[in-house]
Amino acid sequence: MKAQLILSGLAASSLFVAAEEHPNIIVFLVDDMGLMDTSCPFLTDSSGKPVRHALNEWYHTPNMERLAAQGIRFSTFYANSVSSPSRASIMTGQSSARHHTTNWINSETNNRDQYGPYDWNWKGLTTKDLTLPRLLKTQGYKTIHVGKAHFGCMGSEGEIPKNVGYDVNIAGSSIGQPGSYYGRNGYGNIQGYKPRAVQGLEKYYADDVFLTDALTLEANAQIDKAIEEQTPFFLYLAHYAVHAPFEKDERFWEHYASSSDKSDQAKAFATLIESMDKSLGDLIDHLEAKGIAENTLIIFMGDNGSDAPLGDSRGYSSSAPLRGKKGSEFEGGMRVPCIVAWAKPNKKNAFQKELPIPQGQVQTQMGSVLDIYPTLAALSEANIPDTHPVDGQDLHKLLSGQADDTHANSFLMHFPHNHRGSYFTVYREGDWKLIYYYNPEHSERPDCTLYNLKDDPYEEHEISRKQPEQTLALLRQMIKELDEKGAQYPVNFEGKEIRPNLAYFEKILDE
Repeated sequence: MKAQLILSGLAASSLFVAAEEHPNIIVFLVDDMGLMDTSCPFLTDSSGKPVRHALNEWYHTPNMERLAAQGIRFSTFYANSVSSPSRASIMTGQSSARHHTTNWINSETNNRDQYGPYDWNWKGLTTKDLTLPRLLKTQGYKTIHVGKAHFGCMGSEGEIPKNVGYDVNIAGSSIGQPGSYYGRNGYGNIQGYKPRAVQGLEKYYADDVFLTDALTLEANAQIDKAIEEQTPFFLYLAHYAVHAPFEKDERFWEHYASSSDKSDQAKAFATLIESMDKSLGDLIDHLEAKGIAENTLIIFMGDNGSDAPLGDSRGYSSSAPLRGKKGSEFEGGMRVPCIVAWAKPNKKNAFQKELPIPQGQVQTQMGSVLDIYPTLAALSEANIPDTHPVDGQDLHKLLSGQADDTHANSFLMHFPHNHRGSYFTVYREGDWKLIYYYNPEHSERPDCTLYNLKDDPYEEHEISRKQPEQTLALLRQMIKELDEKGAQYPVNFEGKEIRPNLAYFEKILDE
């Protein structure tokens, strides 16, 4: 009831402004796409210029390059290392430490794992949450969800996107991966992994439309409806690509088939990347054909680090030269591509005058998934009530290509679960990165590591013992932020919560 009153008040105060008063917004989210899964380079040299690496030569993403040429890309943009926490953070602007969806959500069973917090937020988003689509609706936006949701488990409120603020939901449910990418398989309903079959796309079965294309066609059709209704729209196009199963898109296979140093799975993954890139191009082309490209902002990003089937199980090749992959505490697990651009740049456009985005620039200051919510709130002139705490910050100044001394140059990722990296909290501040390991089986002996990412961007040299004062300063700040957000922690075999042990490190680092 309290949330309903807040929303009613927001709606009444905004009076649901007319369509021409706000730009259209598209969040184009790619599943399991890391920073290096593209021909568009994001890593930079010391002067901030993009530098190409081997994986940039392997992938073909001309439309990502096209969008980057039209706008600004972030060299350092953070997400959580697995899907559901990032999606909840995009929807709320809150850290996973605060919203407590700290692990990926298994649809059917609580996957807290052996030592994870007992009451972590497996059910995800609720009808009471002031989500991004719900906030934008107060400003007159039509809110459209197409693709993967993964906001909550089966039977939860968050399972259904319409419950969390979307006017339209196409193909979104509790599932985190598709049963199949092939229309002939019914996207898993006919053949494939049926527990993860994508629903509601039956009309594409007979023509064997690839899943990524089907979602794009549905998104474009919803754009057409919003135009007819003369309503500004918020489109959340969240592709199932490029999550496993790694089923190849035959249209792009010849671009990768001859590579003798890559497995067939790696080649299939590359076709999923290029298929996703085609979707981006088709979307931009559609906006231009409809004459609304100048009034439409596109935010392109990934939800966690790469899961490319390259290298060993720890992913030391899948994100090269970055270390790690999806699920890990290292940069390859946390850094994702982010490009923000107007679909058609025009400096004379009224919306673009309010948010001027330079073309072809790289922003080297840090951003994160937490920042999307307050940025779009500011863009739409929506007021975020004090009852909804937000951990991100408005990116307007950074999107204009400037430095922003007021923007927090820090990021907290809390993962009290077991995955490729287990029971850790990552805290980055400036060039320093601290990783705290909780060690549930021997909670009296936790561990922490420290890296200087300016000197050691690939996390090859652990320096906590060489920098005890810096380590302790970051550890104290990490603990402060976890406490402020009401973080949950792993438990030991007795079921007792394991909190960061500052005294232990004060003792060993002072020796």
